[in-house]
Amino acid sequence: MMKQKIKYILPFVAVLFVACNNNKKIEDTKKQGGLVFPQGEKITNSNFTGTAYLQSLISADSLNSISVGNVTFEPGARSKWHSHPAGQILLVIDGVGYYQEKGKAKQILRIGDAIKCPPNTPHWHGASSDSAFVQVAITGREKGETVWLEAVSDEEYSR
Repeated sequence: MMKQKIKYILPFVAVLFVACNNNKKIEDTKKQGGLVFPQGEKITNSNFTGTAYLQSLISADSLNSISVGNVTFEPGARSKWHSHPAGQILLVIDGVGYYQEKGKAKQILRIGDAIKCPPNTPHWHGASSDSAFVQVAITGREKGETVWLEAVSDEEYSR
């Protein structure tokens, strides 16, 4: 009789443990204001218009030439036109933003969207005018660093 009770109690305890552990993860995310990754430090260089933040998640090194960063843009903030010699992938994790390649129409980005920025293709990305925007940027560094170009004009941004 006792063996039968244990047979049913153990799976219940395991499910209860997993559920409680999952609730802790949800609580931790709520403490961060609903963010998946920390917002990071305010970007103070001239490669962005408006206010943006960067949290480096993985730095490129001799073992792995890919860097990963969480970038948070306040409404209206955006990068300059730029390109990546080895390309970049953007994963949208919050808000509404924009992505545009030179010579192409601006794309609206929402949670769950993924963008592949081709190597050496000038582009920009940032928040919409009325929403913050959070992206995870996965950037190949094996062919060199980001090449920064001119600022995105208000006219280009608004098109």
